[in-house]
Amino acid sequence: MGKTKELRALLDSGGTLLMPDAFDPLSARIIERLGFKAVQCSGYSFALAACWSSEAEFGRERNMAVTARIVEAVNIPVMADGEDGFGDVAAIPETVRAFLRAGVAGVNIEDQVLANPATRRLISREAAVEKINTARVAAQDEGEPDLVINGRTDALAVADNKEQGICEAIERANRYLQAGADLAFVTGVTTLEQVKLLVKEIDGPVSIAAGLPNNIRSFSIAELRDCGVARVSLPTVAVYSAIAGMVRCLESISHSDGFLEIASNDLLCSPERLSQLMR
Repeated sequence: MGKTKELRALLDSGGTLLMPDAFDPLSARIIERLGFKAVQCSGYSFALAACWSSEAEFGRERNMAVTARIVEAVNIPVMADGEDGFGDVAAIPETVRAFLRAGVAGVNIEDQVLANPATRRLISREAAVEKINTARVAAQDEGEPDLVINGRTDALAVADNKEQGICEAIERANRYLQAGADLAFVTGVTTLEQVKLLVKEIDGPVSIAAGLPNNIRSFSIAELRDCGVARVSLPTVAVYSAIAGMVRCLESISHSDGFLEIASNDLLCSPERLSQLMR
């Protein structure tokens, strides 16, 4: 079975697919070895790990290069972070073709403008629908009709009025599904009540990002599963925990002039455990 079909089968299984986000090949390999069935790439995590200021500056070519290395590192399906397609609708076919050449099984396409993230601006509904439809046609033209398209809306995330924002997110999500998206990915979700409303009002599979600073205490994976969420991504857990672990270890060495805290708390991965993870 090809990877696009494999990812589609996981999403069609009736369960909730949990997809941790990788920021490099090593994190992707660890995700696979710990038993997760698929990997989500994160443009934000890519940029952070490479010390770039934003996904916009990191750009399409760097994103695709890291994505290709992640695909090579694992045997499970990988969903790419296609951002806003890295341009207007004219850029979508080449973005889809390039990610397919890299071997991905799915791709996120969002309605937020990537070029200037500080503005938190959305494109029009019509333009976003055209991007989703163009991505679907491009996948079909490349002989990969099963490419999973995750239609992302940031309408809730950018809204000052959250009631209006969630209504706009629901409207956009339904239109993206009608245009050819396989999943409706709503960002900015911070409460379980919002999750329940989205699952009720969106006419198709719903994707939610969890484990973020603004919702990590708001709901569990189990609660999202009980609500009927089709896919849960963990956009920052891997990269933030890796940074926290390095900071803790190196601060301990700096402050204590030794390794007692590290050794006492088993803060280092043993060679034996590393060998298990890398096999």
